[in-house]
Amino acid sequence: MEWIRESVDSIKSIQLRQTLSQAVNLGLILTSALIIWKGLICITGSESPVVVVLSESMEPGFQRGDILFLHMGKDPLRAGEIIVFNVDGRDIPIVHRVIKVHERQDTGEVYILTKGDNNPEDDRVLYAQGQRWLQRHHVMGRAVGFLPYVGWMTIIMTGNPIIKYIIIGALLVITSKD
Repeated sequence: MEWIRESVDSIKSIQLRQTLSQAVNLGLILTSALIIWKGLICITGSESPVVVVLSESMEPGFQRGDILFLHMGKDPLRAGEIIVFNVDGRDIPIVHRVIKVHERQDTGEVYILTKGDNNPEDDRVLYAQGQRWLQRHHVMGRAVGFLPYVGWMTIIMTGNPIIKYIIIGALLVITSKD
């Protein structure tokens, strides 16, 4: 009977080691992703170096689901550039084209007006109430590259949270078999 108890203890020990190993691997994956993300923030100078286009407002240049890579340098913003900006009171950043840039000579402040390529009017209706221009602090970055349609998974998971949990569960099952 002693050998049965030793066998059960051995099996429990193996299961505990496998569980701990999976937990450590998951921690390493999450830590690596965080390090890569923070590294991209430092390299690009943008608080969000990668964004997904969520609407059709920039068609035909960018389609819904395209991933944009951002960079925020010290160079002045120019009309024609694609930028990503935050508006006070809104959580989701907007991807649109700069159509006008005004710089005050006395203060050096820059005022920016944007418009979606597929929209009939400028973005003043999207800005915070009473706001007529964006300022430099609203801009998260300039689009410097893109991958078409790769962001659809993000759109699907955001729109249907149950799918996100199914994908996470499937990934856990797949990684637990290794």
